[in-house]
Amino acid sequence: MKKWVLALSLLLAVAGAALTGCSNVQEVSGKDGQVEIVLAGWGGNPTETKLLNQTIQDFEKLHPSIHVKHEVITDQYMDILKTRLIGGNGPDVFYLDALEAPGLINTGVLEPLNSYVKSDFDVQDFEKPLLKAFQKNGETYGFPKDYSTLGLFYNKKLFKEAGVEVPKTWGEFEEVSKVFKKKGIQAFGVTPELARIFYMAQANGGDVVKNNKANFATKEVVDALQPLIDQHLKDKTSVQPSDVGANSGTDMFAQQKVAMVIEGNWMIPFLQESFPKLDYGTAEVPTINGHKNTMAFTVAYVMNADSKKKKASWELIQYLTGKEGMETWTSKGYALPTRKSVADKLGFAEDEKRGPLVKGAAYATVWQDGPYLPIIMNNFNNQFLSAFLGQSDLETALKKAQKQANQEISIYE
Repeated sequence: MKKWVLALSLLLAVAGAALTGCSNVQEVSGKDGQVEIVLAGWGGNPTETKLLNQTIQDFEKLHPSIHVKHEVITDQYMDILKTRLIGGNGPDVFYLDALEAPGLINTGVLEPLNSYVKSDFDVQDFEKPLLKAFQKNGETYGFPKDYSTLGLFYNKKLFKEAGVEVPKTWGEFEEVSKVFKKKGIQAFGVTPELARIFYMAQANGGDVVKNNKANFATKEVVDALQPLIDQHLKDKTSVQPSDVGANSGTDMFAQQKVAMVIEGNWMIPFLQESFPKLDYGTAEVPTINGHKNTMAFTVAYVMNADSKKKKASWELIQYLTGKEGMETWTSKGYALPTRKSVADKLGFAEDEKRGPLVKGAAYATVWQDGPYLPIIMNNFNNQFLSAFLGQSDLETALKKAQKQANQEISIYE
């Protein structure tokens, strides 16, 4: 979150009447009498780009009076998008990550969508935690286009060599890791950042964020995260990517430098294409304190409240997040469909690799918690890493991070 929030809020306060009247503005036509709407998002890999282009083409065939101009913002997506929104030249429809949704909803730049939804759109078909991430006070501001949860990826060959079973609880996970150490095998590849361990931080009854403030220095959160520090520093059963000359958790696992990682659906197509001979399996994340949990990362299509082409914009959102459009977009499994019926139709719910990740959607913690989570995340990550590396004890590190985060948040209150 940056100072643009304050400027944008002031702008909206002055121009509120104009914004509320936008829904009645006549649709503006482009060439050949078509309505041209701008869809903005970040780039993807070649297969994802091809899938999105195909979905847009299918939409245009069904809606010949609408032309979609697809804009790809390759760097600093949110900064550029926010600047354009402030300047009054934002896209009609755009991607919005759940992490950024609360802050943008608060500014009023997103068009509320409840009034556009008809019964045939089947809102109940969406996975509830993912849809809730784009709702506030009963109003929906975006419909999630796809998601990934985290799951346990394990190397079957290394598991067989160590003579261990796939752990179902965190206690079992720690014991299995110790067996791997005795066998001279690196057990767990961990990415020490809040986005990957948020659900663990709250597993002990604590709250990472409370009343929109950082709250992660509490005893409950510290106690929940201490095992991660102990695994790395005391048990020596976990490594981060840089410890083994890797760039990411995906890289560690693909190169068989670790037996286990907790990663997302993005690993599956990557491993299939780049490491087709790697024999691996997936499972739900081990339970903590007897409870299932994981992280979910999701992105929605949202509408610019200042758009002059709202009717056409809704037609696009409705198609892209509808059953037909979502099936095309997610058909290759790079992202998972947020509609349960589409996941079932594509066979992902029963898929050997994707099934455990699909199951996680129903109980996942969405990577989102109020408008200031980006600030909280940055401060947490800096200090948690120092504790992970043994440069500070965890409690001291998190107290320092919490104090700094809340000082920064106070500027915007």
